[in-house]
Amino acid sequence: MSETALLATSLPARYYVDPACFREEWDWFFGSMWFYAGRAEEIPARGDYVLREVAGESLILVRGDGGLIRAFSNVCRHRGTRLCEAPSGSTGATIRCPYHAWTYDLDGRLVGAPHMERVEGFRTEDYPLAQLSLDLWDGLIFLHFQERPTASLRDQLTGMDEKFRAWQMGELRVGQRITYDVAANWKLLIHNYSECLHCPGVHPALQKLSHYLSGENEPADEGYLGGRMALREGVATLSTDGRSRRACLPGLGPSECRHVYYYAVLPNLLLSLHPDYVMIHSLWPRGTGRTEVVCEWLFHPDALAAPEFDPADAVGFWDLTNRQDWHVCEQMQLGLGSRAYRPGPYSHREDLLSAFDRLILDRERAARSS
Repeated sequence: MSETALLATSLPARYYVDPACFREEWDWFFGSMWFYAGRAEEIPARGDYVLREVAGESLILVRGDGGLIRAFSNVCRHRGTRLCEAPSGSTGATIRCPYHAWTYDLDGRLVGAPHMERVEGFRTEDYPLAQLSLDLWDGLIFLHFQERPTASLRDQLTGMDEKFRAWQMGELRVGQRITYDVAANWKLLIHNYSECLHCPGVHPALQKLSHYLSGENEPADEGYLGGRMALREGVATLSTDGRSRRACLPGLGPSECRHVYYYAVLPNLLLSLHPDYVMIHSLWPRGTGRTEVVCEWLFHPDALAAPEFDPADAVGFWDLTNRQDWHVCEQMQLGLGSRAYRPGPYSHREDLLSAFDRLILDRERAARSS
């Protein structure tokens, strides 16, 4: 096959600026895949909950009896009122609608419906909360809108759960959290995360610690895109000065302590695994040109318990790098809205971007033909 035949180009602008395309993507990705929803440590005790907004749907993640976490639509079965308003908190032993006091247990069963006792044919068991499928991967919560997904979370991860077992993410704890509001389409953030050709010009501090051509990409998978990059000689981790204030995570071997692993777990989790900490970005699309990004830095409990613990070296480095990334993504979003934009060619170092584009087109074709 000729070199010309292998040429891949970026997608037309409508995939990033068209509201109709944005709405369809919810079905292509969030409606048909397991998506990341948070960490189990956020809801440690019975009755603790957090809210998530996905595709215009408000969802309650609550810890119930026996320590089980469940996810429900935040909609009362009586007349549709939102059950919880605060972004997090405790429901107590039950979830009670603030409007007419319909009450649900933490398994989602309706256990109280005032003034319905004289309604012929009414049965409480007919009105449970709408429930989503939920599964866990090493402390990470994933949801699926389908009651019986065709693929399990393990199937979708296709081996990542084993590949990254050594980091023991379920044992790590959040040391810092920053939320960003980015004026760019969510797919542009995945593109930006999946290549480092921009690093010398956009991230000079990162380039000093990890050469931009040291990357080794895995073949793209329907569930993830990713690879690893090597730390330069004498660099212990990605921090403000390249030094680490913490020990290498206890499960890692010598090679893992010399690399940083970058994986986009589709559709909305960016996972960065370092020798001494893990960084997570969760992407929450809010419109064609807006994405809320929650960034969390996870550390080993022993590091967090140390009197001298201070995450500023890792947080400061990545907060600067994040803001540099968000800026160029916002500039790209503006350019994609121009009449002058035409799809441009990808280099061989942008193979993950091309693979993600093909996945988008494949899902679009499947939706059109169904």
